[in-house]
Amino acid sequence: MTSKLFALLLAGTAALATQGAQAQSMRWLSQSQEQAAQYPIEMAAIEDLTGDGFAVTRNEFAALGLNLADALRLLNTGAFDLATVQVGSVAKDDPFLEGIDLIGVSTDMTELKEAVDAYREPFNARLAEKFGVKAVAIWPFGPQVFLCNQPVASLADMEGLKIRSFTASMSKLLEELGATPVTLSFPEVYPALQRGVASCGVTSPTSSNTGKWPEVTTHLYPLSVSGSVQAHMVSMAWLDGLAPEARETFETEMAEMEAGLWELAMTTNDTAQACSTGGDCAEGGLYTSYDMTLVPVSDEDKAKVAEISTSAVLPAWAETCNASFPDCTRIWNETVGKVRGITIE
Repeated sequence: MTSKLFALLLAGTAALATQGAQAQSMRWLSQSQEQAAQYPIEMAAIEDLTGDGFAVTRNEFAALGLNLADALRLLNTGAFDLATVQVGSVAKDDPFLEGIDLIGVSTDMTELKEAVDAYREPFNARLAEKFGVKAVAIWPFGPQVFLCNQPVASLADMEGLKIRSFTASMSKLLEELGATPVTLSFPEVYPALQRGVASCGVTSPTSSNTGKWPEVTTHLYPLSVSGSVQAHMVSMAWLDGLAPEARETFETEMAEMEAGLWELAMTTNDTAQACSTGGDCAEGGLYTSYDMTLVPVSDEDKAKVAEISTSAVLPAWAETCNASFPDCTRIWNETVGKVRGITIE
């Protein structure tokens, strides 16, 4: 544990003792930086909460040098009241959480919305039981696609390449394709692609464009393998300390923010992809114009991802998840599996 993280944990523990008297103050820890497409939506929510009487102190993981994987611990100890959480990163603490967005299960935003809504209740029940937190907004960055710094025409060309991964199920898919998964946080990907430490990265068209990945990649293969589900999570101790009216106001604002983030994921990724690949791109807009090669996605590759998901990704996840939570497969089959028409045996 870093000294910075340890100091935050101590400060959070001390803050719990006085929380009742400061119930409407909020320490907000965010992934989103100013250049991110999600930043204006999050900031608008903070402005609305401020107008509703909340005193929000906002910090960013990157600015504080904190790891996204520590988000649940930072909330559980009271170091922060709210954090934006990359579900795939914290699933190392509990594989059940990754069940909301396993590779190859939900490959467009409509499918993913159905899966998230189906999984929301048991997802939050598990978070409350094990970590003392609640997801008050669950949303995706958008379709997770491949950007490579060398020519690729299909998934077959991924064999032998080092490819950025950020979830266990994504790493399993890459291994099945004959690639080597390289676990990297988002800020680490640009220099890794630039230096050849990784040949490809997986992220959304929106995130890759605002993160300037097209500066260090040449080919974009828009085969979506997941949605990179994120969540705004809060400490249950903090949430339960709110007066009833304040809690209702807070949860309403979070629901509105979630709707805005879903709308962003569903509508702007096509624009970002067009900007990255030499298509129409409005000057002065959020996205930068680049001239990457857009590789057509084949039906064969879509079928390959679905087959790998069914035969390898889901069984591997179920085995790991059931070892720590015996009801894992049953719950998944009754929720995500039911709406997606998939059963894990």
